[in-house]
Amino acid sequence: MAVGVFDSGLGGLTVLDAIAARLPDLPLVYLGDNKHTPYGVRDAEDIFNLTCAGVERLWAEGCDLVILACNTASAAALKRMQETWLPPNKRVLGVFVPMIEALTERRWGDNSPPREVEVKHVALFATPATVASRAFQRELAFRAIGVDVEAQPCGGVVDAIEQGDEILAEALVTSHVEALMRRMPHPEAAILGCTHYPLVQDAFQKALGEQVQVYSQPKLVAESLEDYLARHPELVGSGTVSRFLTTGDPIRVSGKATQFLRYPIKFESA
Repeated sequence: MAVGVFDSGLGGLTVLDAIAARLPDLPLVYLGDNKHTPYGVRDAEDIFNLTCAGVERLWAEGCDLVILACNTASAAALKRMQETWLPPNKRVLGVFVPMIEALTERRWGDNSPPREVEVKHVALFATPATVASRAFQRELAFRAIGVDVEAQPCGGVVDAIEQGDEILAEALVTSHVEALMRRMPHPEAAILGCTHYPLVQDAFQKALGEQVQVYSQPKLVAESLEDYLARHPELVGSGTVSRFLTTGDPIRVSGKATQFLRYPIKFESA
């Protein structure tokens, strides 16, 4: 039984790469919904339906545990999926969890009242749909008080990354950071709330300044998954082969994925 990793496109490969590095014996099945990317400009109902379809496809591959390596899907669809749609024998986890754990220095299962945390001014960079959902602020408020979150919708960045246009992506990052810092001149921490953004993390760090701690998801998600599987070993089955599926053109997606991760990846049609 493999663990499924779902994303609207290629950004989730940053999460898969970190998981594979930390858990090299864990078989993974990645599904990129490249046919419908990007999700960040879609409405909540559309995102919910596409995410459910992707998760069901991974269930068909034997993945009883699926990670939504897509902040937009995690923000706009996960809560509704878990409350109204998910069968009791399946698990779907999002990528907000490890980020908020790290920021608030508390475990997700810690249901004690919200408390003061060290970081008071947080910049959130995400897709328009993730920002509109306010999911990050909602989950953070359950665990911390006195934290000011300024969110910046980063239109165009995912498209530029998917198209392999690094110059445009970096220019857009700089523009979005400048826009946010006009409203919050001195953030203490920055959340990269999209799994594509680690591919341009250096651009975010440069625009923000070295004094700002940048939280990027792949490593945090991998660490959290290792801990989760240690507590739920029944979700790890036999198998050693990882697979890569796409709703788009496998040849084109394979080429882009190989560019992203700098090692050969071969996608199959989903």
